[in-house]
Amino acid sequence: MMALLQDPTFWVAIGFVIFVVALFRPIKKALLDNLDQRIAQIRTEVEEAERLREEAQTLVATYQRQQREAKQDAEDIVAKAKVDAERHRAEAEEAMETAFARQEAQAKDKIAQAEAAAVQEVRDVAVDLAIGAAERLLAERLAGKEGDALVEDAIKELPEKLQ
Repeated sequence: MMALLQDPTFWVAIGFVIFVVALFRPIKKALLDNLDQRIAQIRTEVEEAERLREEAQTLVATYQRQQREAKQDAEDIVAKAKVDAERHRAEAEEAMETAFARQEAQAKDKIAQAEAAAVQEVRDVAVDLAIGAAERLLAERLAGKEGDALVEDAIKELPEKLQ
């Protein structure tokens, strides 16, 4: 063992071990501190990523809800537009039927007036013809003494009939 104590390699090995042990503590502390910092940084990044993921999920849910609401609003608007269009169509049909009925009634009234005017015109012509024929007959029959006598009798009876 004595020989070992005098061997320079032994002492170099011992010095090296002491040197490594002496350096190992600060290096170990520095390495562990560095690793702890890196772990803390990674943990912070993971927590931030989790928070961002949760925010993204919240935003996605919000946008999906808004999309559903917008879709429902669009469907409601389309349904209301269909109802309004149907109502306007029905109102237009009703107005058109009313206008046609009114025009038909006016046409019938005009036809009835034209018929009445034609009937009246025929009556007037018939009366004029009858009066003309009666005048000619009376003029032919009442010529002479018989006609004068008949006119005299009619004139005498006139005041009695007027009363």
